[in-house]
Amino acid sequence: MNDVPATAHPTPEAMIADLTALLDVEALDRDLYRGPRKKGGVGRIFGGQVIGQALMAAIRSIEDGKIPHSLHAYFMRPGDEDLPIIFRVERDFDGGSFANRRVIAMQKGQAILNFTASFQKTEEGLAHMSAMPDVRPPEELPSTVDYARNHGDLLSAQVRSFLLRPGAIELRPVKEPIFLTQRKTDPVNQCWFRAVAPVRDDPRLHQVMLAYASDMVLLGTSLLPHGLHFLMGKMQTASLDHALWLHEDFRIDDWLLYSTDSPWAGHGRGFTRGSIFTRQGKLIASVAQEGLIRQRG
Repeated sequence: MNDVPATAHPTPEAMIADLTALLDVEALDRDLYRGPRKKGGVGRIFGGQVIGQALMAAIRSIEDGKIPHSLHAYFMRPGDEDLPIIFRVERDFDGGSFANRRVIAMQKGQAILNFTASFQKTEEGLAHMSAMPDVRPPEELPSTVDYARNHGDLLSAQVRSFLLRPGAIELRPVKEPIFLTQRKTDPVNQCWFRAVAPVRDDPRLHQVMLAYASDMVLLGTSLLPHGLHFLMGKMQTASLDHALWLHEDFRIDDWLLYSTDSPWAGHGRGFTRGSIFTRQGKLIASVAQEGLIRQRG
């Protein structure tokens, strides 16, 4: 099976420019924004896109330099990539140290996401952090695209096509991915990731891109003990809620390690936690998500 010619793929710089534009939001009125459609998008909107755009809308309403430190989101309806998203921001609280924003994301007059974010003025305080897992560095590991190219005979045409699709975030799994083996393993996973080209020096943009990327690889960890993955035709998966805590400064265009585990699954739902580290071992974010993992047929 032949790959799509490299000349048909956008450059890394073009993909980062597209992602930057996608995660921007247009001000329609005070605290009312419109998020653009994904270029060439078809079908259901990726949850990370809605989260990232909602965070950007919330950031735009903060006027005193506070920075986001946590967000919580509930997905209610699947988004439609044929349409833009309207974001309405409510300024629930503005204090001396903290501020809180509530965002409703809408399509066709119906809410598809409820979102809250908390912001804080930077201050010093007591500090500790968990240690990063001891894993191989990203330079020694193949990317998901490399796996798809080198093991195409083990994959269905649909799975291979999905994995070969060019993207602005590069993923390098620490262990052989489940879509190759279907082997049942402990619900623990690690994956390096980064933006495929430099991102401009705007901390807010790096935060929004991390929110976007934090919805990748997470829910799949809850499928590992069952030898399943979300690209299987018999699986119905979707994010139900998503929480992200931002701890420290970082750059999305430097390698970050996403370490995930799933302590529980049941009743058609899987729960997964994640810790995100710089390659120097600094814990920069924590994530939690519950999602639909329904086996059909």
